[in-house]
Amino acid sequence: MRKYTTTKPSGVEWLGDVPAHWEVIKLTRLFDRIGSGTTPSTNSVDYYDGEIPWVTTAELRETVIYDTKQKVTQLALAEHSALKLYKAGAVVIAMYGATIGRLGILGVDATLNQACCVFENPIGVDSKFFYYWLWAERPTLISLSTGGGQPNLSQDLLKQLKMPVPPLDEQRVIAAFLDERTAHLDSLIRRKEDLLKLLTEQRAALITRAVTRGLDVVAPLRDSGVPWLGQVPAHWEVKRLKFGLAAINPVGSNLPLPEDALVSFVPMTAVGEYGGLDLEMEKPLDEIGSGYTYFADNDVVVAKITPCFENGKGALATGLTNGVGFGTTELHVLRHNAEMDSQFLFLLTISEPFRKLGEGEMIGAGGQKRVPEEFIKNLMAPFPPIDEQREIAAAINQINERSDKMTDITNREIAKLREYRAALITAAVTGRIDVRAEVASTPEPALVDAL
Repeated sequence: MRKYTTTKPSGVEWLGDVPAHWEVIKLTRLFDRIGSGTTPSTNSVDYYDGEIPWVTTAELRETVIYDTKQKVTQLALAEHSALKLYKAGAVVIAMYGATIGRLGILGVDATLNQACCVFENPIGVDSKFFYYWLWAERPTLISLSTGGGQPNLSQDLLKQLKMPVPPLDEQRVIAAFLDERTAHLDSLIRRKEDLLKLLTEQRAALITRAVTRGLDVVAPLRDSGVPWLGQVPAHWEVKRLKFGLAAINPVGSNLPLPEDALVSFVPMTAVGEYGGLDLEMEKPLDEIGSGYTYFADNDVVVAKITPCFENGKGALATGLTNGVGFGTTELHVLRHNAEMDSQFLFLLTISEPFRKLGEGEMIGAGGQKRVPEEFIKNLMAPFPPIDEQREIAAAINQINERSDKMTDITNREIAKLREYRAALITAAVTGRIDVRAEVASTPEPALVDAL
């Protein structure tokens, strides 16, 4: 794409040079109304479940907002002076915390909470162009925020910002160009995200099929006697795990290690979903103390607390420092015996039936629900001969390796597309490229074609 032929200093260090015919204007001069909102008292049921959309930062996801999770009443609007009604078309930005800089455009008239800043009634600026400019400048806005663990963009800071402003007709050309290009890029990203979902679903289906039916599609079957399991290969056994297949939550007393020996330390954040442990953390054995879950090489660990269990957190432990690990108490440990292959046992614990059955057996309330030990002990599990277990595990591992490669490639492609989208928006709204001559039929850049 061509560039502007003449530029000038913007007068703002972080803006740099801008096209010579663009102006640099403070935001207070570009909008007739810049404001925020508030949270009506949650102690009054008369303020909520009304008909007026109430926008929180959870709704700000670079989209047009047509509906909100919560709505407030006319009474809330009447009794809270800080609660204002803003018109459809206004641009909203998050000012606090993890969502700082996230954006939305009101698709309907709405109110906001105090973590949102809204720009309404533009004067000489196209709202969509302004929206794209805020999107491009999010890293800069975050760098200008104050506060430590809770970064904060104040209304006063936002009002004093200066932005490069082309003539209004040029703004609209740029906004329309970005609408078309970002829509195309978003479509490509969605297709690749759909592929990731498909790969995940295929993996789950293959694992479930392998651990309940095996690899031989013509093997004679018999009724397992277990409703969820249905038919299994005729030569397979079906047993409860506690009856000789695996020890559940073995005790780690009298370990054959010196007291100062290093062992792996595994918090829940280090447990992967459907496999993998981050083993960067180590601790001396004498610093571990009580209150942690013990496991060893070739043990299977399964998260027991919600939502970690439902999300598939669990792994086959290998490569532990000195062969020993300690971790969060929110893990169950399964130790295979001589007739059970550890990899087959791990595949069983990440199969869809295991997770669904375990979810149904959880005890506790709310975010403290856990899978009880008795569920795992009493699980009726399909049990092929040990050689067949190993054959199944090897075949699934081979398939998973190919799936992992495809997943990695797709994730890299998504990252490139997002990087290109961000770069394109930034270049267009800051005057690095001149898009006026571009038309909708212009081919996408080579990077997009390649992906």
